[in-house]
Amino acid sequence: MSFSIIPIDRFLTRIRFRGELVSLMVVEIGTTIPNSGITMTALRAAPLPLLLIACGCVIAALTFGPRSAMGFFQLPILADKGWDRSTFGLAMAIQNLAWGVGVPFFGAVADRFGTWRVLALSGVLYASGLAVMAFAGAPIWLHVGGGLLIGLAIASGSFGIVLAAFARNVAPEQRNMVFGIGTAAGSAGMFLFAPLGQGLIDAVGWHEALLWMAGLMLVIPLFAIPLAGNAKSGAAARAEMEQSIGEALREAFGHQSYLLLTSGFFVCGFQVAFITAHFPAYVRDIGIDARYAVIALALIGFFNIIGSLAAGIIGQRYSKPYFLALIYIARSIAVTAFLLLPQTPTSIIIFAIVMGLLWLSTVPPTNALVAIMFGTRHLGLLGGIVFFSHQIGSFLGVWLGGYLYDLNGSYDGVWWLGVALGLFAAIVHWPIAERPVERFSSAAAP
Repeated sequence: MSFSIIPIDRFLTRIRFRGELVSLMVVEIGTTIPNSGITMTALRAAPLPLLLIACGCVIAALTFGPRSAMGFFQLPILADKGWDRSTFGLAMAIQNLAWGVGVPFFGAVADRFGTWRVLALSGVLYASGLAVMAFAGAPIWLHVGGGLLIGLAIASGSFGIVLAAFARNVAPEQRNMVFGIGTAAGSAGMFLFAPLGQGLIDAVGWHEALLWMAGLMLVIPLFAIPLAGNAKSGAAARAEMEQSIGEALREAFGHQSYLLLTSGFFVCGFQVAFITAHFPAYVRDIGIDARYAVIALALIGFFNIIGSLAAGIIGQRYSKPYFLALIYIARSIAVTAFLLLPQTPTSIIIFAIVMGLLWLSTVPPTNALVAIMFGTRHLGLLGGIVFFSHQIGSFLGVWLGGYLYDLNGSYDGVWWLGVALGLFAAIVHWPIAERPVERFSSAAAP
């Protein structure tokens, strides 16, 4: 007799008889399955796929690094070309919008056709976009290269693609921690590329600096090889029910907690994209040496590593929605204090440290909540839609920063809007339910 019990997580258990699914039950470890005499026991977690995680982390660092250094290119490019800040701001806004639009699409492609193909495409698009940006002779080419192509490159190599591959290959109780590691790797890219970008600009000029970065992006397809596989591969994916894309989308858009999570992540994009694109220029505007902008972004990247790892651990042990709400409240407090207190090199460093701890600490619990709600079968797609909301916020943060500066000669309006949005995000995250969608419960009913 062929009989198997597949624990999906602490409570959800799939039971098969002669290879066929016969029951999907909610059974806590340590209790007996009704009418079976079988007691659920905790199984030892499978070892982490270290090569897959290491290569995914390198890719996260490479794809997140150059886009985090774009702010350093703004003033040199504008000085050479004679363009205004709204021109550069629009290019970065297009980048963030293309990133957001592309993530659900590339997530769905990776879910179906494999992660390696999508990540390899990312490397080619990234190198092409940086090269077009380097040779841009008119604003349209800045928008195509630095905006559209780089945006699509980041989308196809985004956290959502990499973390979905992680989720399919680790146990549920390991996901939030692994998501924290992957997010921290992206933070390391920011930490490394901030001084690298400014150093290359100082050494060889902004044009050559972009070309050096373009060449570096061509190693991404090699590191992507261990991440081969799609939504049906990996131990976690094999334990999940079949579901079409249409069914997954209808289920997600009918789930209140998913919609709240999506609306709240909009704010994260608005806040971090505005700071990434405009903080170097803001530091110069308030009369502080430009090197402090480099130090600040490097510190954000470094403390982002700590914050992301901590978020992976905290989210594993405590309520993820409450944790996210507290992150957004803390961001609003940090920006308010930075604006109201005297702005000095010391205050910039303190602000960078605090914001670094909060920077991408939203990513591990956000992605983990999507996996908890819907499983990993369409995690690339559903996580990508949440991230699309993030990128709409990024588009507005970057574009409004440039537009309102050209209009008013100040970034203050965008700073205060970010404070208000942080409080909004805290409110919408508080009622999110951290549990699977009702289909699990209904399937488990006798």
